[in-house]
Amino acid sequence: MNKATHPFKVSIVICTYNRDKFIGEALDSLANQTLNAENFEILIVNNNSNDTTETICKKFINDHPELDVNYVMERQQGLSYARNRGIEDAKYDIITYIDDDAYAKPDFVEIVYNYFNKHPETAGIGGKIKPRYEIEEPEWMNPYLYGVVSAVDHGDKVLKFNKRYPVGCNMSYRKDILKSVGGFNTNLKWRSDDKFIYLSVRKISDEVYYIPELEVEHTIDAYRTTDKCFEDITTKFGKAEYTRVKDEGSWTYFKKLVEFFYKLAGSFILMIGFMLKGQPKKGRYTFRYRWIATKAFLNIGSNQ
Repeated sequence: MNKATHPFKVSIVICTYNRDKFIGEALDSLANQTLNAENFEILIVNNNSNDTTETICKKFINDHPELDVNYVMERQQGLSYARNRGIEDAKYDIITYIDDDAYAKPDFVEIVYNYFNKHPETAGIGGKIKPRYEIEEPEWMNPYLYGVVSAVDHGDKVLKFNKRYPVGCNMSYRKDILKSVGGFNTNLKWRSDDKFIYLSVRKISDEVYYIPELEVEHTIDAYRTTDKCFEDITTKFGKAEYTRVKDEGSWTYFKKLVEFFYKLAGSFILMIGFMLKGQPKKGRYTFRYRWIATKAFLNIGSNQ
């Protein structure tokens, strides 16, 4: 790719659905960025919220005339639809996705802006995501279950993504590449669409990097740590992975199936290890996560 002929600017896309408890603070974090406001916009995509989200967003717009904030309603339900609407309506070259319950550090957008402009060949970047628990971290939490709360920490050095990928509430891509791959998979309405888009982008460019200083905090509300939510998230993950690979041919499906059973076996070994260290709950939940996900991938025993 050739060097950009003009500075890349950033469209921060925040997709939201019934999160009026958190969306205000999330927007406030974007209003307090160190980057000059002329270099970015905030695009709010309301995905059919029926709470007070619209009122909060419009008040934010009125309270911040110095910012370029745009608000749209996406009636097709599902996060992937909202993210695609972000691609469609974004004005600038770089699209940065952040969740409606995530809080960006003050230099967040400046880091995105500087990285893409210093490295115009870059296709995408992601960074750290630190959980902000509404109550307390659950006893079962451990690095093997970070996906349940979208936690990301790959260390303190810049790395090229390979087996891992940028996670949805802290991921940025060039808009032209997102368009060229056809955007997000709308069959993946709730889980795995960040993995799908990364793998799609990789077919064009492997210049996707983990930037450790690019950091957000992600709210984990009390419900998110309950057994019911744990099972729901894990089931959706397994089903979404099936949806993601089912149309790619029998060989891709078979490889993913082998991977699920390999990780299930690995989780059993991890469970034993945790129990020997006197951490039985960490062990049980690590195995349970893989057990529920594998059953969902095989469409066993779930109507979700």
